[in-house]
Amino acid sequence: MNYNNVEILFVEDSRDDAALTIRALKKSGFTNKLHHVIDGAEALDFIYCRGTYVSRSLKDLPKLILLDVKMPKVSGIQVLEKLKSDVDLKSVPIVMLTSSNEGPDIEQCFALGANSYIVKPVDSDKFFQSIKELGLYWMILNQPST
Repeated sequence: MNYNNVEILFVEDSRDDAALTIRALKKSGFTNKLHHVIDGAEALDFIYCRGTYVSRSLKDLPKLILLDVKMPKVSGIQVLEKLKSDVDLKSVPIVMLTSSNEGPDIEQCFALGANSYIVKPVDSDKFFQSIKELGLYWMILNQPST
């Protein structure tokens, strides 16, 4: 598989949540190339072109990272901290897309440089609308730094 030109890196350990989010993006008309990974360790391998992703170009960064907070191996908070402390990566927008509405998680993510923190709505219609708006803002309206 060609891992270059990925516009959205989606980091989510729940296969059901991942499938629902991907379906919502597609139904909303977004055709951006998306790559889904299942934990923070795989996300770091993708970004830093290690392991399975060794053939990927380090210069080919995603336009957006959707990142779950609570995951096995390496948490979303650890991934966020690593990426936002890297001078070459800190401008990549990272949206925390998670079920956790715990105050300490929210505060820590913003303190580490998260660009947004979205709690996944339980209601499927509200979830679909949230994903549609998220895609619209970050992939169409937002002007990335160059």
